[in-house]
Amino acid sequence: MTRTTSQAVAQQGATLHRALSDPSRVRILEVVQEAEAPLGARELGTRVGLHVNTVRSHLHILAEAGLVSARREERTRPGRPRVLYEATAEALDAPALASYRLLAQILASSLAGSERDPSARAEEAGRVWGGHLVRKPPPLTSISREETIDEVVRLHEQYGFKPELRGAKSGREIVLKRCPFQEVATTYQAVICPVHLGLMRGALAELGTGVEADWLQPFAEPGACVGHLTGA
Repeated sequence: MTRTTSQAVAQQGATLHRALSDPSRVRILEVVQEAEAPLGARELGTRVGLHVNTVRSHLHILAEAGLVSARREERTRPGRPRVLYEATAEALDAPALASYRLLAQILASSLAGSERDPSARAEEAGRVWGGHLVRKPPPLTSISREETIDEVVRLHEQYGFKPELRGAKSGREIVLKRCPFQEVATTYQAVICPVHLGLMRGALAELGTGVEADWLQPFAEPGACVGHLTGA
């Protein structure tokens, strides 16, 4: 498998994991799959027992993952046409894709229970993949520290996070919202969060501009983890 292919597979896996990690989204997808005709958000909300705005948010994530598609209804009477949703061909494999979440849980639990220091082992694995996945500059080309941080932010966006940079008393902080692995991390924090810290450290080390991630605080804020960067 080439580097580009492995990056694409990893990105797709993270996007799908995020889309299928929420039971409400899985239920919405099941209803869309089982429907004989495309459904609107309000009708879906009635069927699954959720507010229409919540349903729209879930549908947006499912659409980003390529599991549902949206189109405006064709209507001849006055009024704003509804947006209708239907399952894509990719969604037909959703049960198989959901098994990746189970696989992640199995591997995380196995590592957590079989290692004397599962966090250190998990971080090392993250370092290797962080160095592999980050986009490097062309040969004989250097990048600035600011560009290094931009690349790390881009890497997180690529794999489903919603990162935000902010200043700190020393260095910079990267606030990581919308974790695609939150469900697994809640149960196996000692494994999943060190993997994430390792990804950051591996990416920064590969870029080699002196920026380092010295810590990552899981769930430091509602719905977000916070990483601290020095040398930035």
